[in-house]
Amino acid sequence: MTLSTNQASNVNSSAPSVARRVERVRHVLQFRDVQVARVEPIGPDFVRVVFSGESLADFVSQGFDDHVKFILARPGAAADAPPDRRDYTPRAWSTERRELSIDFALHGTGVASDWARQAAPGQSVVIAGPRGSMVVPTDYDWHLLIGDATAAPAIGRRLAELPKGARAIVVAQLADTAILEVERSAAQVELHQVASGDAMLSALAGLAPRSGEGYIWAAGEAATMARVRDLVLHTQGHPKEAMRIAAYWKLGADNFEHEDLQ
Repeated sequence: MTLSTNQASNVNSSAPSVARRVERVRHVLQFRDVQVARVEPIGPDFVRVVFSGESLADFVSQGFDDHVKFILARPGAAADAPPDRRDYTPRAWSTERRELSIDFALHGTGVASDWARQAAPGQSVVIAGPRGSMVVPTDYDWHLLIGDATAAPAIGRRLAELPKGARAIVVAQLADTAILEVERSAAQVELHQVASGDAMLSALAGLAPRSGEGYIWAAGEAATMARVRDLVLHTQGHPKEAMRIAAYWKLGADNFEHEDLQ
């Protein structure tokens, strides 16, 4: 299924010059005690939990795909048992209001998704990070954003950050695209909704040629992302310096650690 907004146009291909540069920024790791301020459903598959607390007065997140560690005690575990830690993207935040929003997928079962289903105002959790940020310039000629449900919060945040006049092409493996909030983006957005990893690869291979200098960002299941990397890097020849491909999870693996694939 292909949806378009703002009538994204097809253009001829030319090799990117990689004139722009991605900046990597390190942050001092901080652990923050926060409380649930409110819970906001986003379509049938996601919920946005807004946290608050004075510890957020100096919170900073400079990259749209930053990660914080969401730390939860294991249900029924001994008091001295190590907590569960899961990576989540800061969707939005306000140091003035001392608030931080995180979007949780509600599919399947798991410590964090189970917690999100019952989240209610007043509950306390600990959030750590982010440790660093990858700051990608917004003035590329085009931005190709690829991913499944685990990547949706980062893609949605990027669309919210892109300025008027920017061009974004999104290939999203999502049953419902409400989480992306495409209608709120100031950018020119071309959205391709797909149902599987194979369909994602087919959509990418069939995209119209793009001219100028572009940036490719992709995240999702490890094996699928390896195929995405091979396609855009080796088959299509996109510069390695102008992309980031990440494995956010691996089929059959529990508690998989985020991994860059370039």
